[in-house]
Amino acid sequence: MAAPTDLREQLQQTLGTAYALERELGGGGMSRVFVARDARLGRRVVVKVLHPDLAAGLSARRFEREVALAARLQHPHVIPLLSAGDVGGLPYYTMPFVEGETLRARLARDGALPVADAVRLVRELADALGYAHGQGVVHRDLKPENVLLSGGHAVVADFGVAKALASATRGGSGAADAVGDATGTTALGMAVGTPAYMAPEQALGDPATDHRADLYALGVIAYELLAGAPPFAGRTPQQLVAAHVSQPPPPLGAARP
Repeated sequence: MAAPTDLREQLQQTLGTAYALERELGGGGMSRVFVARDARLGRRVVVKVLHPDLAAGLSARRFEREVALAARLQHPHVIPLLSAGDVGGLPYYTMPFVEGETLRARLARDGALPVADAVRLVRELADALGYAHGQGVVHRDLKPENVLLSGGHAVVADFGVAKALASATRGGSGAADAVGDATGTTALGMAVGTPAYMAPEQALGDPATDHRADLYALGVIAYELLAGAPPFAGRTPQQLVAAHVSQPPPPLGAARP
């Protein structure tokens, strides 16, 4: 595995002269994120390198095959995947750089949104999901961190990546203890997702989990846009999983009379 201190150097060597790394944006529970410039076209792209804990046990070929399926998506509210590869044993993928802030940043700054804004964003996200599902691609980790606001409109990033992680993992079944924090990507046995937005069947590691898990996550996001917080805020990942499986959400009217 590539050590944190030399990952950037190894990534640049892997990308060759096609892309020039400019800076590191940081990352989250799933990846380290870099901005690079396409040497031929002059455009900026984002390169995401999976963290070692998620990369462990992955089949790189299966991961790239699943990413290739998601790369077919072309929609105004979907950020397309451009390519995928491997650097020092860590899978990476690239996508266009989009100017704007994440929906998480907007919520952190403004709290609950005006109803008209919330409805518009949910409609755009639903439009993106409907298109992707029609193409046979599911997200499995839809959350405010994966929604970018560009020109006031919502665009969804990382389509198919969580599915690629689950499909490329060798061995394991059922549900395991949640790891990471409540809003970061986590692994639950064969399930990959974020506890605060995870559908019950996904949290339980049901192999039959399908596109409806994305619709559940969209419902949680809609709740958060109107209430300012997701329905089961302030709980550990394990408590969140249990709540989504066995409890109804608090009435929205209690948070937004």
